[in-house]
Amino acid sequence: MEAVNADIQGSAIVSVQGLPICSVLARDVNDGIVSAMSAAILSVSERAVEELARGDLKRILIEGVDGIIILSKAGENAILCTLAKSDASLGMVFLNIQSVSKKIAELLD
Repeated sequence: MEAVNADIQGSAIVSVQGLPICSVLARDVNDGIVSAMSAAILSVSERAVEELARGDLKRILIEGVDGIIILSKAGENAILCTLAKSDASLGMVFLNIQSVSKKIAELLD
């Protein structure tokens, strides 16, 4: 994804159980911790949208001062964690995520 969109700084595919499948993250990032956190955040978020009658979860956006983390389901078995620049064009990033998530789902479901 990083090659397609310059606003994307890294990404990881993790299992819904919280295990790393593959990642393109900075060397100092522990992909095991990223995987566990992604699965936990997704689980809590799915429960929140259910309890608050918001329909099916589309994505989770976490905005920090230095960038954005976007989590989205990629089928039933995987989560796509994407890191983007703080000034990223989110529309384009979301389109890239949607396309890649669909491909991941086809491979892993």
